[in-house]
Formats: sequence, structure tokens, C-alpha cells
Amino acid sequence: MTAHHQSIRGKPRVALVTCAALPDLDPDDRLALAPLDARGVTAEIAVWDDPTVDWTGYDLVVLRSPWDYALRRDEFVAWARTVPALANPADVVAWNTDKRYLAELSAAGAPTVPTAWVAPGESWTPPADGEHVIKPAVSAGSQDTGRYDLTDPEHRQLASAHVRRLGDAGRIAMVQPYLDAVDTAGETALLFLAGPDGLAFSHAIRKGPMLTGPDLGEAALYKEERIDARTATAEQLAVAEKVLAAVPGGADRLLYARVDLIPGPAGTPVLVELELTEPSLFVGHADGAPERLAEAVVAHLARRP
Repeated sequence: MTAHHQSIRGKPRVALVTCAALPDLDPDDRLALAPLDARGVTAEIAVWDDPTVDWTGYDLVVLRSPWDYALRRDEFVAWARTVPALANPADVVAWNTDKRYLAELSAAGAPTVPTAWVAPGESWTPPADGEHVIKPAVSAGSQDTGRYDLTDPEHRQLASAHVRRLGDAGRIAMVQPYLDAVDTAGETALLFLAGPDGLAFSHAIRKGPMLTGPDLGEAALYKEERIDARTATAEQLAVAEKVLAAVPGGADRLLYARVDLIPGPAGTPVLVELELTEPSLFVGHADGAPERLAEAVVAHLARRP
């Protein structure tokens, strides 16, 4: 049955996309199921690489927790391009799943953490000192991410091995200074959801520091995060709006966005990541947020032809 036929019968049909390791969704996303049902939306959970799913049968396909894509990014983007009603759109997925988008945002004037990029086959000498973070340009859930004190000879060796390990796997490494304000202030994630007039701020949370040391190659789908509610400052909101204004194609076509900020060396907010593909939205940490997510889906459905 096509989405068009389904819509004629009344209730719009929406897929919430996950991965095989989370077949029932992340618990936070499940909080939106009842509000969606209350708004007359039939929500179904679907695994992105399940070949039996007919994606054309949905009025909207919403990316939520397909967190195993990082090592299959090309396959994931190719799949996204086949889904006719994807949120966020496939071109956004292609752009946002490679963290080199940070260089574009920086060039557009958004304050970002300084980043060095090391392609496979390139030589890399660790900076002389200071703490640095190394991670792949394509990753999800803090996979393959480590923190290194480059004044420590052992850490220098481990950092070099980390970059080399990524390169050997054909992956681009990104190297950033570790901004130690995150140890006290944490990371602030600002969540934006679609409304009748485009993307609107919903809520903010604080993420505690997760990177305690080098990455030693252990496999995990994602790292556990310590989350608390937080009130966003006017300065943080202004930076987030500046970041979103630089999104190719415009931010108002997005269903959701998460802007992750930490205090820079001068104390002003800088962008760590802009999450437009499959971010945790932390709706369980803000009153009314599950309902706002459901309203965002309804608003997005209303815009579709």
C-alpha cells in the first residue's frame, strides 16, 4: 500500500528508524510513541537495513537510532537516497555524516573547535604538548574516540597508533585540542524541533565529560552519557542560531537538530558537533519535549505534498 493510499484512509503512517541492535528503539525515543498516537499518527519501528521494509509505504521516515552506520557510511547514505520521505533529508545525511562539515561551518563564521584532519596515508606528528581528542571523521556515539595528554610519552605513542589505526582502516582522523572547561561546565546540547514556522528551540541538556583517556580499540555501539537538564543561555542560543543558519539548503526543512557546544578558551561557546542525522534528542529530560517531538512530526507531515 502506498503512503498516498494510507493517507486517504486517515491516519498518516510514520517509520521511526533504528538499527538491528536496538530493535525497540532507544528508550528516550519511545517516549514519543504515545504522543504520536494521541495525534492520530501511526508510528512503526523499522530497522534501516531490513530488506523487507517498503519505505515507500510511509508518509514520513524519521531517523532515530541507526547507530551502527559509522562503519557502513556509504551504504547508509546510499540507502537514505532511496527513501522518498526521509527526515532529515538524504542530502543532509550525506553532508552531516562526515565531520568535515565542521570546516564548512567554520568558514561560514561559526565558532568551532580548531581541527586538524589526517587522511589515510598522511604522516602525522603529535603536537608537542597539551591534551587532544582524536576521532574519526565518520563516527557515531563517541566510537573510536580518545583523549590524550601529549606531554606523556606513552600517550604520544597511543595517539599515533590511534591515527594510524584509523588510517589503516581507510578512515580520516580528526585531531582537536581538548578544551578542559568541559570537565567543569560539561557540554551543552541545544535541541531544536520543527514547528509550524520552521525549526524552533525546544530544550537543552548538559552532558558530562565522557573522554577519560586513550581509545584502545574496544568495540561498543555507543558510550553511556551522563545527562542533566540545563537552561540555555542567550549566548549559547545565539551561537546555535548562527550554526543553523549556515546549514546547506537551510535549517527550516529539518525535523530536528542538535547543536553541541562547550566553552572555548575565552569562555565563549564553540561548536563541538552539529547533529542532524541520528542525534539523541533527550526528550525525557524536559517537560513537554516528547509532545513537542510528536508535534514536529505532525508539522512535517503537514508540509509534505
